[in-house]
Amino acid sequence: MAIEIERKFLVRDAGWREAVSRSTRMVQGYLVAEPGLTLRVRIAGERALLTLKGASRGIARAEYEYPVPLADAEAMLRDLACTALVEKVRHLVPVADRVWEVDEFAGANAGLVLAELELEDERAAFVRPDWLGEEVSDDPRYFNARLARHPYRDW
Repeated sequence: MAIEIERKFLVRDAGWREAVSRSTRMVQGYLVAEPGLTLRVRIAGERALLTLKGASRGIARAEYEYPVPLADAEAMLRDLACTALVEKVRHLVPVADRVWEVDEFAGANAGLVLAELELEDERAAFVRPDWLGEEVSDDPRYFNARLARHPYRDW
């Protein structure tokens, strides 16, 4: 079974920008967005992925991800998404021996900037950069599936 272990934080300033190694525009929508299961379609640049995620258990959950043809992903977003689309730019930011994903949201979630770090173990150590703010790993308001239904601008 594939397990995603992820910590999520608010970003308190733009200090991360100087270290960005790559940025990718993303749009995603949910075909299923239920409390124990999400089925997401994501277009990231010229790539498209279909991702199934199980219920969160702390900062871990089952995750399965599969590439799909770009045209199929575009059709799924257009014809099958049960939520509004989530738009963002994902910036990869190396810090020490890890790479942070800093998501700068657009559209209905504009103004929200989150930093995520995938870990191999829930207790894994990592360097906490100065630009990192409050941890929100356990706050469901910051889950992308939730942002699709309850956007940041409406908080």
